[in-house]
Amino acid sequence: MVFAFVGRQVHFEVDGDDFFIDLLFFHVEQLRYVVIELKAKKFEPRDAGQLGFYVALVEDRLRRPQHQATVGMLLVADKNDSVVRYALAGTTQPIAVSRYELAASVRAALPTEDVIARAVAIELGGVDSAT
Repeated sequence: MVFAFVGRQVHFEVDGDDFFIDLLFFHVEQLRYVVIELKAKKFEPRDAGQLGFYVALVEDRLRRPQHQATVGMLLVADKNDSVVRYALAGTTQPIAVSRYELAASVRAALPTEDVIARAVAIELGGVDSAT
């Protein structure tokens, strides 16, 4: 498979409202865009709506007549397969939801939630770094 990287946080403006697609690729052999949304949480039905919205934007704004239909992929930390099935039941768009798992080496390299919270508090000026 050959993908071309189109962009990260790809911006779309819709009548004054701003939206950002996490990752956008173009499949060179299939001639189709692939929208990827990343969620660091468990799948919720509204996530499917957001992805469908982004797929529709790409279809309308970027897709050319010679291109195949845009595909949407939602990568989530966890999911309930029954909830996913119900959330996608009414859609005709090619959308998939998959669970990702970080390798142990990646997990170990990431800061803890406490470290992140302290860094944010310091950045916001509400906490002295010595506390």
